[in-house]
Amino acid sequence: MASATHPQAHPPAAGANMAVMAWTVGEVMRTEVVAVAADETVLMAWELLERTGAAYLPVLLPDGRCSGLLDRCEVAVACSAPAVVLSAQDVGTLLSGRRRPTVRPEESVRKAAVAMTDNNCEALPVLGSAGRLVGLLTASDIVAGLVRYPASASGNAEAPAIGPSTLTPGLGPRRDDRANPVP
Repeated sequence: MASATHPQAHPPAAGANMAVMAWTVGEVMRTEVVAVAADETVLMAWELLERTGAAYLPVLLPDGRCSGLLDRCEVAVACSAPAVVLSAQDVGTLLSGRRRPTVRPEESVRKAAVAMTDNNCEALPVLGSAGRLVGLLTASDIVAGLVRYPASASGNAEAPAIGPSTLTPGLGPRRDDRANPVP
């Protein structure tokens, strides 16, 4: 039902949405991805998530292949352990015993959406040659595709591989937007 403030309460015609499903993952995925090495500590993973505002954190093996994907909630739950445990726990241990689906840049968005639905997940690592991470596809990226054109008309079939993000431990920069600044 349409209203004055929301004139289009019904979705657009199926043809417009079907076009997005035919796009390739490479046309819709994000390539600016924060990643963590599998041997990094859970505390460092949490720090990366906090400082960057990322919701998902791909985990990379020493040879550059993607081992899996952690979401913010999984890392937050792991951080409920005592600090002495967290400083010795690698993020790779959070992935043990489970496999999360992946997708390739040349595959259709439709195939990726089906994989997300079948596996009850909201993000998929996008892997290029030899299993190396080249991007991340989230449900938000697909929704964004429904309301705009793809980021690149030519696609991004083989983006450069993404490596682990680096972070220097310590306090973040002072923020002046705090209600009660820390002295």
